[in-house]
Amino acid sequence: MLVRTALGDASVDDALTRASAVDVIAVGKAAGPMLTEFVESVRVAARTAVGIGPVRPATLPAGVTWFDAAHPVPDERSVAAARAALQVARRADDNDLLIVLLSGGASSLMSLPTEDLTLDDKQETVRRLLKAGATIHELNTARKHLSAIKGGRLGAATRAAVVTLAISDVVGDDLSIIGSGPTMPDPSTFGKALGVLDSRGGRASYPAAVVSHFARGARGEIDETPKPGDPRLQRSVARIIGGRLTAVAGAVGAARSRGYRVHTIEAPIVGEARDAAAMFASAVRQALASLTPPLCVVGSGETTVHVTGDGLGGRNQEFALAMLPCIADLARSAPHDGRSAPLEISAVFGSIGTDGIDGPTDAAGAMIDATTTTRAATCGLDPIGYLRNNDSYHFFSVLGDLVHTGPTGTNVGDVQVALIA
Repeated sequence: MLVRTALGDASVDDALTRASAVDVIAVGKAAGPMLTEFVESVRVAARTAVGIGPVRPATLPAGVTWFDAAHPVPDERSVAAARAALQVARRADDNDLLIVLLSGGASSLMSLPTEDLTLDDKQETVRRLLKAGATIHELNTARKHLSAIKGGRLGAATRAAVVTLAISDVVGDDLSIIGSGPTMPDPSTFGKALGVLDSRGGRASYPAAVVSHFARGARGEIDETPKPGDPRLQRSVARIIGGRLTAVAGAVGAARSRGYRVHTIEAPIVGEARDAAAMFASAVRQALASLTPPLCVVGSGETTVHVTGDGLGGRNQEFALAMLPCIADLARSAPHDGRSAPLEISAVFGSIGTDGIDGPTDAAGAMIDATTTTRAATCGLDPIGYLRNNDSYHFFSVLGDLVHTGPTGTNVGDVQVALIA
């Protein structure tokens, strides 16, 4: 529906009508559904249709060339997909139109290292940045300066007009960050990429070839990514067609239909997962001070995890585990008139990745309630120890409290929900 609505916009419809030929590249976790919606909605058949995603959809329109690729660390399939996308862009003419359907995960799924770097260099850099808890802005600043396709280079490679329709998984909806901005001017620099390495473990922690590449770029020995005003991108436009607030609206509607009063946390939930959990719990307590149960508190965003242990988990599972000490405190926040006892309340909390994949696990996230601590003690599980070891997956796996949705075919960040009865 998001793609169909965007295609109905007058400017997009006019570009499609005037084009001599239309090519479409869909890349990201939502590539399959977006590509299908595009093919079914446009009046003019695409000359070329390429899809790039983590798993081939069960059904695809006829004529689509599909590439499976890896996320969050790219592999050889990601490189093959990137080469195919560049080939489509380069063969388009001045009177053609290139449609790029972009969604979360595109940075890894479509990945082509620059000529002086290897795939191993890029893989190791991404792994170390992820382990160090780099934000998506930091991670994609580095990725853009390791890449021959991102940071505006895909858009700069074509003579065609370019229209990018993006489903955002980035807090703030920065088009130069979503999917590392393959068709957008890049305001970041090699110097900023070096700064990311400095702040996330230091240059000695990263492959020497990558550090050298960034340093040469900072000295002006390597061409920068296309910047705002670059004439090669003058005919490239983009718009956000969905994001985290789309998911929030869906959650709010579902909660209200079930009789809950709803409080929405407007500010995006970001930062270290365990710190963000404490802030979320504070927001729930504040909501309870003015709203009586049944109450639903909804937040969204994307946190990070600085991995220091050797366990298994994801940011949503770690968020839920860090919320555990807060559940017992919520009863003290229940409203009362000062003469009677507080309301007896029960609370359930969950943190879920909208793509259905939380970190390197098969779970979308996890949930907790007032019984979690007792059940963990019965099983001999120490929540603090598991949190310290970044091993939230095995903690919740024993309890049966992981949330499994399977890949959802989209990604707009994470959603956190507390239900108070």
